Amino acid sequence: MAWLGPDEWRAVALSLRVSLWATLVSLPLGILTAYALARWSFPGKQLLNGIVHLPLILPPVVTGYLLLLTFGTRGPVGSVLADWGIVLAFRWTGAALAAGVMAFPLMVRAIRLSIEAVDPKLEQASATLGAPPLWVFLTVTLPMALPGIVAGAILAFAKAMGEFGATITFVSNIPGETRTIPSAIYAFLQIPGGEGPAMKLVIVSVVVAMGALLLSEVVGRRVAARVGGA
Repeated sequence: MAWLGPDEWRAVALSLRVSLWATLVSLPLGILTAYALARWSFPGKQLLNGIVHLPLILPPVVTGYLLLLTFGTRGPVGSVLADWGIVLAFRWTGAALAAGVMAFPLMVRAIRLSIEAVDPKLEQASATLGAPPLWVFLTVTLPMALPGIVAGAILAFAKAMGEFGATITFVSNIPGETRTIPSAIYAFLQIPGGEGPAMKLVIVSVVVAMGALLLSEVVGRRVAARVGGA
């Protein structure tokens, strides 16, 4: 990474930080949402499914603007958080929120498909032995769905690394604070002679994206083999 300059390296480091937190924080909610969509029947299920996948359909700028209206310092949620000293707008934490929201549908879809592939009879057999629903989920469903959870987390991380529209709308493009790889590429292309640094970051983006896809396949297969062997 020595061929990256200080500005490029800061953008890469911030992108890794933002993507990691976006993935880790959203993963528990992603598992719960995927399980609800895969196993539960309740009023509004299709509405929830639509809301989860809405960031894939809406323009990212619209998603970012809605985040700004909601989590900005004058928004209904952001104002309450601000009273507690938590500010998301124009901070790297806001970038993590925007990246997490945009990556959430990919995570949920991968995990949901993995949970749906688990034979319900195995869960029912465990329940008939007296295991409570939470214990059935932790000991039967979760381990068998682990390949999809791993794949979903890796894909979400890669998506968060490449998020631009919602992020720049919600937290702007502040060097050292919210300037992730996509924002840095955009900034470099706006100045004379910025094509070189921009191309370096493009290469980093391609490598990370391809690496994430390959890693999700390899790790998913290995986890599936271990689960199947168990």
